Parts: sequence; C-alpha cells; structure tokens
Amino acid sequence: MKKAIFLTILISLLSCNKTKKQNVAAASQTKTETPKNIILVIGDGMGLSQVSVGQFYSDQASNFDRFTTIGLIKTSSSSHLITDSAAGATAYSSGIKTYNKSIGMKPDSTAITNIVETISKQGMATGLVATSSITHATPAAFYAHTKTRYMYEDIATYLPKSGIDYFAGGGLKFFNKRKDGQNLLPTLLSNNFVIDTVSLPSTVSEKKHAILLAQNSMPKMQEGRGDFLEKASLLAIKKLSQTKEGYFLMVEASQIDWGGHDEDPDYLIAEQLDLDRTLGVLLDTLGDHSETLVIVTADHETGAFSLAMEGTDYNKIKPSTSSSEHSATMVPVFAKGPGAEIFGGIYENNEIYHKMMQLLANN
Repeated sequence: MKKAIFLTILISLLSCNKTKKQNVAAASQTKTETPKNIILVIGDGMGLSQVSVGQFYSDQASNFDRFTTIGLIKTSSSSHLITDSAAGATAYSSGIKTYNKSIGMKPDSTAITNIVETISKQGMATGLVATSSITHATPAAFYAHTKTRYMYEDIATYLPKSGIDYFAGGGLKFFNKRKDGQNLLPTLLSNNFVIDTVSLPSTVSEKKHAILLAQNSMPKMQEGRGDFLEKASLLAIKKLSQTKEGYFLMVEASQIDWGGHDEDPDYLIAEQLDLDRTLGVLLDTLGDHSETLVIVTADHETGAFSLAMEGTDYNKIKPSTSSSEHSATMVPVFAKGPGAEIFGGIYENNEIYHKMMQLLANN
C-alpha cells in the first residue's frame, strides 16, 4: 500500500516537473519582439470621447479600430492632480513625474536627460512633427530644458544643437523675429540643417531638415491646413529611415486640445478626424510586417468632452464640452507593431518612456 502511494506521488512530481519545463519553453518561444523604430503619436487633449469621434463623424471606419493592444494611463503630475501638457510630455520624454509647466526638468528644477538625447548618441535618428509651434510644450519636452513652458525663445535655442534630425511645424518667429534680436536660422544652417519656411518639400535632404511653415502655430483644419500632418509625418519617415540604426519620431496632433479649451466641438472634431486620417496613412505606409512600433496616446483629456444624445433622441448625438480646461480622467494608449503587447493594462503615464526604452535596449 505504502509502495503504491509512493509511486503515485513520484509520478505526480515527475509530471509537474515536465509541465513546468514545457511552460518555460513556451514562454521563451513567446519572447517579446523588439522594434527597430518607434513612432509616438500624441493627440493632445484626446480622451475616449475624442477617439470615438471617428466612429460617428467619418464616412470611413476609424483607424483606431486597427489597433489590437489597448491600455489606459493615469496622467496626474507631481505637483497637481490634473496635468498640463508640459509635465505630461516630460513624463513621455524623460520617464519622470514632474511639476506642471516643466519642460524636461525634474521636480527640483534640474534638467533630466530625454529619450532623444539618449538614443541619438547611439546613432538613432529622431524627429518631431506638430500642428502647433515646434517650441510648444509637447514637442519642446523632447529636446529642451526650461523651468516653464512659456520660455519659447529659450526653448528654440536648444533645437540647432539637439539630437533632432527632422522637425516640422510652426514657430518661425521664435527663430528669426526674436525679442533678443538673435536670428537662429543661420545657427540651424551651421548645424547642418536644410530649412524650408514656405511649404513642405517633396523630397528630403541627406542633411538634417527644419520645416517651419507658420510664424506661430499652424492654421486650424477649418482654416485650410489640409494634409500637413500626414504629409509631414510621411516625409519624416522617409528622412529618418535613411538611418540604419533605426529612428524615433514623435507626432503631435496639437489642436485637438485647443478645440477643447475653446469649448468648440466643431474645431475639436475637425482636428480629431485629421489625426484619425493620419494614423491610417501611417499604418498603410508601414504595413503589417513592419519593424516599427506605433504608439498612440494623449497627454491628458481637455474639455470633459462628451458625445451625449440630443434631448431624448437616442439616434442623435450632441457633442459638447463641460469645461474649458483639462480633466483628470485616464486617457487611452493604442499600440501596434513589435513589442505592442507591453502597452496593455493600466499604469502611470511616465511608464510609456520606460516601456519604450526597455524595447530599444533589447533591440
């Protein structure tokens, strides 16, 4: 009897050991893929209701539907329950929670290294595209270090010698019509940049490329901005992909946020649909078997935007805002491409940086 029990236990232990080895082997076979390139797309002020705009205000299926990995992030800054764009972008660029209005600074107002500074030293190419001024809070956090986001002229001085290889947006006056009398355009040229200030070029140079197409921010979609965001993003990919070591590109749909601040649903919807179309162009260009990871998220939600029904009619939507400011709600993260699976779940906004760096370190 005792011998039979012993044999039963032994067989059970051997079976468990075999299963454990099989599980370990399976885990090793499903090791996370690593991307060669990363595109981080930020819809400034974009919450779930903003994302939903593409389902109801477009003739085509929303391109957000093409993402299979979805997460949620908490956006509070180190100083406030509700973040601003500067602290939110610094969380993405440098991996820390910092105070509102900070551009690339720790809570003690000392500079912190950003992703561009790190990976450009490793030979990767880097780029920025925005529909705001290129010195605005979100793009600025990827190359500058200032105590407040409103130091636009100081922020501009960081760009010529930064690790940025390509940038496109507005903000020309912060380079050539400065209060201090400096003209940074010759400085850009001396740092190997080609400069375009009239229109997007049809080709890219082997040199670095600076594209500044407005004195301050780019026009609204309602004012005829057209397909700038998608074309500037495609031009960025064409330029940055010349580098064999890979690239990092940040694309910001800046003015979704401004539609929320203005409590103007039509403005917000037009900007959101522009981002949706741009995502479609990016995903089509990259293809399903790409070496590129695309991450789409927001720095925060703006306007407490909602798609509530009009009156008592369940077939009519009345888009509206209930605030002219940011909200504390979590915002979505969408990811597609090698390594996308680690962006699922609920986590703090600065984890976006750490997840990106984890993937690039394993590349």
